[in-house]
Amino acid sequence: MFKPFRKLFYISCLTLFITSSVTQAQRINTKIYDIIDAVSAERIEADITTLANFGTRHTLSDTISNTRGIGAARRWIKSEFDKVSSNCNNCLEVFYQDNIVKEDGRRIFKDVNVVNVVAIQKGTTYPNRYVIMSGDIDSRVTDANDATSDSPGANDNASGMAGTIEAARVLSNYSFENSIIYVGLSGEEQGLYGGKGLAEYAKENDWDIIGVLNNDMIGNIEGVDGVIDNRSFRIFSEPVPPTETERERNARRFYGGEVDGISRQLARYIHKTTKTYMPEMNPMMIYRLDRFGRGGHHRPFNDVGFPGIRIMEAHENYTQQHQDIRTEDGIEYGDKLKFVNFKYAAKLTAVNAINLASLAWAPPSPKSVSIGGIVEPSAKLSWSAVKGAVAYKVYWRDTTSPTWDNFRVVKNATEVTLDGIVLDNFFFGVSAIGEHGHESVVVFPNNIMR
Repeated sequence: MFKPFRKLFYISCLTLFITSSVTQAQRINTKIYDIIDAVSAERIEADITTLANFGTRHTLSDTISNTRGIGAARRWIKSEFDKVSSNCNNCLEVFYQDNIVKEDGRRIFKDVNVVNVVAIQKGTTYPNRYVIMSGDIDSRVTDANDATSDSPGANDNASGMAGTIEAARVLSNYSFENSIIYVGLSGEEQGLYGGKGLAEYAKENDWDIIGVLNNDMIGNIEGVDGVIDNRSFRIFSEPVPPTETERERNARRFYGGEVDGISRQLARYIHKTTKTYMPEMNPMMIYRLDRFGRGGHHRPFNDVGFPGIRIMEAHENYTQQHQDIRTEDGIEYGDKLKFVNFKYAAKLTAVNAINLASLAWAPPSPKSVSIGGIVEPSAKLSWSAVKGAVAYKVYWRDTTSPTWDNFRVVKNATEVTLDGIVLDNFFFGVSAIGEHGHESVVVFPNNIMR
């Protein structure tokens, strides 16, 4: 997949890195290209087809049938994760995680057991640090409480679920320092209940979550406005965590950071990794928690303080979302298999896979980053040492820039003075670099040096 772009870009990168004095800290990991090439549009098509053929996957639909309803769907998903595990010498821990949700008089019209399907690939060095890729199991039609009508949910969200299964197939062939979780979440359409349940489970079990990559609708290329685009995709991220303290909120007035929360740094990481290894793609960072007034399954993780973002198509078609299957005025409504572009879904699955791998191969981020240089001609930074880091990258950018545009590699030290870089005019951050060149997520300064 994408081999002409890969070859050209790899040659140019190789030339640059050969002349660099910090080759070890910056080098390209060619395994990432192998991961991209291993993602199969054909397997994704087969999985989306299977999920759509369960008829409906409504959260409150049939759980007994082996051919229809959410019960059959989640058992099939678990069986696929079990197959992956069997093929990698039981490298995945596969289980159901569930929570009883009581009737609420709105979208939960009876008590229901909301069941998630979880597959954990344990890391070798940091088994309790997790990066999560999620897709949604459930589907719906126009009436959110209609649990019986056909609701294939081919794009929303069999595409994200199929991508998550495919990422597990591909990445299970590798070993990582950090753990990766592949999960199918239920109850999204009824109120994000699956994400809430797993976020609470993560808190109860003291999981250290690097980031959540929520995939919700990754298979449509033709928007309701007529735009056709098979390369662009959106990364939604909130600016700062809702769990920040009053002291942290007050500090932002004087020191900045209103667009530099942990989820926004994760979004920048995905943008950078994609542009490095898949330059033909166009990642769009959207400075918003989710679409206007709407929600996704990364939000429950954000709500309890975990970094999380939403990856999805750039151009939605609302005639195919949350719609009864019908034809009106010559317009075909419904989330049908025929409207999914499987090659595009494979591209976005590859985007997820390379970011999961990069994060899982990377050392932890520095816990503490201090900054100083007030009324001085140079910015000063220091940070806590990271075990396993061979170097660090100190980044800075214009305060209006969405991306980290400038950096200096620092080796054998945990502090630096950036001569001539005035503290007032830029934002700064620090990441840790591992042995094979993979970086942690950037950390915005969280302490002031006086």
